[in-house]
Amino acid sequence: MFELYELPALNATLNSAATVLLVSGWICIKRGKQAAHIAFMILALIVSAAFLTSYVIYHLKVGSFPFQGKGWSRKVYFPLLISHIILAVANVPMVLMTVIPAIGKRFDKHKRIARWTMPVWLYVSVTGVLVYLMCYVWFV
Repeated sequence: MFELYELPALNATLNSAATVLLVSGWICIKRGKQAAHIAFMILALIVSAAFLTSYVIYHLKVGSFPFQGKGWSRKVYFPLLISHIILAVANVPMVLMTVIPAIGKRFDKHKRIARWTMPVWLYVSVTGVLVYLMCYVWFV
């Protein structure tokens, strides 16, 4: 079991894992390896669901964590955070709208939506790690 103070690091780890899984799944589908693509994307969904659960638990218990950086770091952090939050909220329905057609074997629709979902999901995963590093590691 994790202590409450450990959850931000766990969340960053889960986001990093999601990034690796998403890129791996994307490479597999580009190479025509559909079974491997499906496996990587299912794992990315599981890891992202675990992240979302941990994130909600942490923020329900702790609330927000104020950014401690000064000067230029604030000019980088807040636009990064705002774009991350907006796209993270949009990402959840986008992922569902991408997965549901795939489950129904509507790969034409899946592919059309995935072209938008994949870059958003990757951006959210990568910026989630950057937000963690800026808030909890680099500027404390």
